[in-house]
Amino acid sequence: MRAVSVSDYREIARRKLPKIFFEYIDGGSYAEATLGRNVADIEAIALRQLVMRDMSVLDMSTTSLGQSFSMPLGISPVGMSGMYGRRGEVQGARAAAKAGIPFSLSTVGVCPVEEVAAAGVPPWFQLYILKDRGYTRALIERAKAAGSPVLFLTVDLPMPGARYRDVRSGFTGATGLGAAIERAWDGISHPAWMWDVWLHGRPHTMGSIAGAIEGRGSVSDVLTWIAKNFDRSVTWADVDWVRQVWDGPIVIKGVLDPEDARQAVKAGAQGVVVSNHGGRQLDGVRSSISALPGIADAVGGDLEVYMDGGVRSGLDVLKAVALGAKACFIGRPWAYALAAGGEAAVARMLETFRAELAVAMTLTGCSTIAQAGRSLLDTDA
Repeated sequence: MRAVSVSDYREIARRKLPKIFFEYIDGGSYAEATLGRNVADIEAIALRQLVMRDMSVLDMSTTSLGQSFSMPLGISPVGMSGMYGRRGEVQGARAAAKAGIPFSLSTVGVCPVEEVAAAGVPPWFQLYILKDRGYTRALIERAKAAGSPVLFLTVDLPMPGARYRDVRSGFTGATGLGAAIERAWDGISHPAWMWDVWLHGRPHTMGSIAGAIEGRGSVSDVLTWIAKNFDRSVTWADVDWVRQVWDGPIVIKGVLDPEDARQAVKAGAQGVVVSNHGGRQLDGVRSSISALPGIADAVGGDLEVYMDGGVRSGLDVLKAVALGAKACFIGRPWAYALAAGGEAAVARMLETFRAELAVAMTLTGCSTIAQAGRSLLDTDA
């Protein structure tokens, strides 16, 4: 199968990955209503086609928080990416660097921040605040020492959402010999993945936090550890605590309401990511794209507003920028591409996004991304 779109990469990933890992990345929480809305609500937005403009020169570059983006796109942090391709976070970071966009490393990435930074451009580092503040401080200091330029403080996971697909697949909740045999067969029956990831992608520990996880520190221990160790007592005052350790830009990831966005401004954050965690946390909330305009209107002049959730093409990127996003971040798309074909597939997918964005800009009469605004949208469609 020749992959062209994100849906193509998804199908290849479905075939190549063990079921437990495909369902983990593909699924959402509960009935997956919000997961569906993220995509459907972007698809429902119509662009306004304008022709006979001089579109011989396009500039889709932008600058944000001191970073240059070749296009308004970045790679979101995806937990356990190293289980989708051999040392997957490193491969993703290399593809992002070649594309001239930022790569964000998850707290629960398989590869530690030092390994990813050594592979190319230091990643933006995504942080969960742990109950053990000493270990949290050490994580921040490691990211700083590795040269990470931006801290993504993710705030919408005080406890994991109920992800029914993970229970059905046996990724969570299944114990005993029968469950172990089922998981082993799941891996063995996907030989390409076994060769690439299981045999040659070790170690399979959560690199940056391996020392904190009870048990062996393997992926099978991670979700139990998250439920026990992510701090539910975090408040806006904790941004001040983070600032004592981190002197670079802080972006609050997981904001859906203008009130919280205004709190982020008061807390001294430099950016927010409008996000519902890809529909993986509180099901039934609104889509990211529907929340974006209100948040951009409320705080867009005070900090950078980004968005993730449901972005599947360069056309989607332009829609989000038109509604007030400085840039979009993508999670599932790059994880699918990583599973489908590693760094090369991620790079191809990013170039497809670039080509799609070029078409969208050309046929809406938008020669520079800085010009993108709500006038690009067809509100009568």
